[in-house]
Amino acid sequence: MVWGRRIALTREEAWKLVNEYVTNPRLINHLLAVEACMRYYARLYGEDEETWGLIGLLHDFDYERYPTIPDHPLQGERILAELGVPEDIRYTICSHADALQDRYPRRSLRDKVLYAVDELSGLVVATALVRPTKSIHDVDVAAVRKKMKDKRFAAGVNREDI
Repeated sequence: MVWGRRIALTREEAWKLVNEYVTNPRLINHLLAVEACMRYYARLYGEDEETWGLIGLLHDFDYERYPTIPDHPLQGERILAELGVPEDIRYTICSHADALQDRYPRRSLRDKVLYAVDELSGLVVATALVRPTKSIHDVDVAAVRKKMKDKRFAAGVNREDI
């Protein structure tokens, strides 16, 4: 529930939307990683895990079709609005784009968590990929912290955002 309303999409419907718009396996893995992180933080902060998870899953679903700012995430926001997704969820998704901070400043804890885990999940996944097993289950906090200090490792990840 979001402010007493039903979320317009179920997890299953959101997953279908992702598969309709996303073909790149790395982007799909990124969306799943951000979803998992958002669910974790929702539990940690006593928030709605389903809502936070859907935000993580959908935050970049439009990126392949609309890779330039501001088309991404504004085209995704438009698509979600047409599907009846509540404005506050769409707002959080738009707030993760730095270039849209004048229109969608990060105000809520949820907005800030999405922004941080968008980058953090990339670092965690990159850390997993250099492990012999390539499994995220073999990544611990110490390994991520060590990799975070190495600016050459996963150089595209903005450490300040985390």
